[in-house]
Amino acid sequence: DTGWTFYAPLSTQYSNSQVFLATLAAFFAGFSSILTGVNFIATVHKMRAPGLTWFRLPLFVWAQYATGLIMMLGTPVIAITVFLIFFERVTGIGIFDPAMGGDPVLFQHMFWFYSHPAVYIMILPGFGVISEVIACFSKNRIFGYEFIAFSSLSIAILGFFVWGHHMYVTGQSFYTGVVFSFLTFMVAVPSAIKVFNWTATFWGGNVTFEAPMLYAMGFMGLFLVGGLTGLFLAAMGMDVPLHDTYFVVAHFHYVMVGGMVMAFMSGVHFWWPKMTGRMYPESCGKISAGLIFFGFNATFFPQFILGWLGMPRRYHSYPPEWAALNVMSTAGATLLGFGFTFAIGYFVWSLFWGRKAPANPWGAKGLEWEECTSPPHPHNFHEIPIVTEEAYAYTGKETMDV
Repeated sequence: DTGWTFYAPLSTQYSNSQVFLATLAAFFAGFSSILTGVNFIATVHKMRAPGLTWFRLPLFVWAQYATGLIMMLGTPVIAITVFLIFFERVTGIGIFDPAMGGDPVLFQHMFWFYSHPAVYIMILPGFGVISEVIACFSKNRIFGYEFIAFSSLSIAILGFFVWGHHMYVTGQSFYTGVVFSFLTFMVAVPSAIKVFNWTATFWGGNVTFEAPMLYAMGFMGLFLVGGLTGLFLAAMGMDVPLHDTYFVVAHFHYVMVGGMVMAFMSGVHFWWPKMTGRMYPESCGKISAGLIFFGFNATFFPQFILGWLGMPRRYHSYPPEWAALNVMSTAGATLLGFGFTFAIGYFVWSLFWGRKAPANPWGAKGLEWEECTSPPHPHNFHEIPIVTEEAYAYTGKETMDV
């Protein structure tokens, strides 16, 4: 009946049962998201260790707190939206279907009010991971701690005011478009603050280039491209001709795969010794970081060019003059897939044959690294820790055992 967006009237006018099941599944899954957000927020407010004040919190926790706010405030809107689709199909009362007196644009407003902040649900935890990794492998205090912390909250708040940039071509007024364009430019500022402060953290640090750091640096480069191309799409004059082309596909993947997935890989490599008690082969980690970085660029950068040339997305065929760039993109995807497969392979290998991990192989700061065993005690700590210093009290003299 419809795509992943459930756009009306496609999602409301057909009689088969697939949309019924999909909307009900999304509705009930929404409760999981809401309760998880409440859990994050309640934990940060009520269950901090003694001495762990707000400005001693790791930046990963600040990012999770901002994520929890979005999950708690935004998910009810999408839950109501998909329930209304279900209700319209069951009762025949027009809500979104214009043939029954409904308004399909209303659906788009409700859908994108949640679905743009949903991008930040995925990327904000990645920002937190990158803050941890860069501080650790620079052996330096994080530059502008308060700015990074509050930029996470700023993204969570501003993200609820920019949904209209997905709807420039739906017939909204010029002045409405100008407001949404301005707000979309504004939401880029907190992300830029993060990238600037991460870069400044390198200055004067004792920087080393283990696999988690390589993934983090790859994240910074790819996310920067994704963010800058997002400014193209924030401008109405650029977005209208580029809307629904492969330029949007490339931008989205530079933010979500180049951003979120690279941060995920960085975090998995960083905490793998602590989670499993085993070290992965460091040389393999560096090789996989290179394969994924170059494979990703070979896959998605040609799509910027294809979108600029006008190739639409969601079409199963394309003119022959675009074949070379599409073949290049496919070859890059093959390399990208091999990089991920290689990473899965050596992680599985390390579970059985990797050398035992020391308690703190990276010389990292943070409560989890103070626990004397890897993996940690089933309840994390033998006794409740007391926090006496800031989160990133690096001196540059910490040693690693890798």
